[in-house]
Amino acid sequence: MTAFDNLQPLAAAPTNALIADQILEGIMDGSIPAGSKLTEARLAERLGVSRGPIREALQRLVAQGVLVSHRGRGVFVATLEPEDVLDVYRCRAVTEAAAVRLIMAGGGQGLQDLEAAAEDLAVAARDGDWTRIARVDLQFHETLVAASGSKRLDRMFATLLVETRMCLMRLKPAYPVPAEIVPQHQDLVEAIRSGDEAAALALVHGHMRRAVVLQLGDEEVLFPAL
Repeated sequence: MTAFDNLQPLAAAPTNALIADQILEGIMDGSIPAGSKLTEARLAERLGVSRGPIREALQRLVAQGVLVSHRGRGVFVATLEPEDVLDVYRCRAVTEAAAVRLIMAGGGQGLQDLEAAAEDLAVAARDGDWTRIARVDLQFHETLVAASGSKRLDRMFATLLVETRMCLMRLKPAYPVPAEIVPQHQDLVEAIRSGDEAAALALVHGHMRRAVVLQLGDEEVLFPAL
């Protein structure tokens, strides 16, 4: 398999958002590795669209930090450095801890949606498709933040979502058994259901720190308490 092999011609009217999503999926499934150079001509040929929407999609992904543009060299898939990974998960820990506090202050609002998201993750883990597991994993955390009822937390999480998707690909080799992911999320749902805020916050902290440790291979990584 080479870069771009998993990209498919677009059946719907081309938009920069659809194109950006296709490129993101390629990065997520590993068919477009970190450091790959993306050219308008090649993408336009592969997707069957003009170069205008391709250019807009690339600019969109550069703005999101997924791609980097080097003058005179072109556009490349970003490579996340260890400090980037740590920063993403520190910010996620703060955002999701705030969501947990708001959910519990609201009497467990959105708990049914969160339970359904945890079950979806369990099903994905049983199927063993890593790309789907990564997608459903993030959907669980999106559901958690959405359940807080805070539009601003939603927007904050959205800014972290794309880089988190890139980070998740680094987790793939570290999880020989995909089902290992499931209990972490089920325990968080149970802590929220039982009203144990301290346990829920500890689980958020532990989940984020563990993700960093697995990706960086550093058991001594400094991760601030919530």
